[in-house]
Formats: sequence, structure tokens, C-alpha cells
Amino acid sequence: MSSKPSFDEAVASIRTGDPRYAAQAYAFVRDALDYTVRRLDKPPFGPERNVTGRELLDGILQYALQEFGPITLRVMHEWGLTRTEDFGEIVFNMVEQGVLGKTAHDCKDDFANGYDFDTAFAAPFRPSSAPAPARKRSHDA
Repeated sequence: MSSKPSFDEAVASIRTGDPRYAAQAYAFVRDALDYTVRRLDKPPFGPERNVTGRELLDGILQYALQEFGPITLRVMHEWGLTRTEDFGEIVFNMVEQGVLGKTAHDCKDDFANGYDFDTAFAAPFRPSSAPAPARKRSHDA
């Protein structure tokens, strides 16, 4: 009797054939999915638990900023993630390995052109671009 592989075993198997993304990226996407399901108040099991690619992208964004703050963009790049399509690749790698399920409507294109990583993950932590107030020079007084 064959038992279902553990998450770590499944990720190791995926990465043997597709080493583009760090193992941590898979764990992050799984955790971000759980975060998204809770945030959207989805049931813990059943077809109603399914989230769309767009919902997951929004959840990933919120979860990443919450977990990593100003270093989010650096973490994503270290894990091999540079665009939202990478999240779709990870999700569908996990679907193919049996770690995640999908509906007939789910496809990798759901993750296309979701958001710009720099704008989403770095811009919230940059100082405001508003000009600093002019300081009066001592000889102007």
C-alpha cells in the first residue's frame, strides 16, 4: 500500500524536475493559501474552499508583507520569484504532485500579470516622494 508523500517529500520531488524555486517558496505559497482561505472565510474542506488565482495573488501579497515587511522583495528574489506567474508555476507544480487540488476553471493564466513585484513588495516601504518642506536659511531672516 502506497502512502501519500509528506509535503517536504513532494516538494523535493517537484524540485528534482523543476529546480527554479527554493523549497521555502513552496512552503510559503502553501501557508499563503491557508492565510487566504481564512481571510476569505472559506470552509476548511470541500469545493467551496477553492480560491481563484487572483484571490490567492491578493492573499500572497498581504501575507508576504505581513511576514517579511521591508525585506519581502529580497526574500522573493532569493527564492527565485520575480513575477506573479511564478506563483502559478508553484501552485500547478503542487497540483501535479497531488499536494493541492484544482477545479476545471483553474489555470496558470489566472496568475498572469497580477502585479509588479517592485510596486507590490518594495514600494510600500519606501519613504514618501513628497518634497521635504523648505527650510529657511539663516541669511534669509
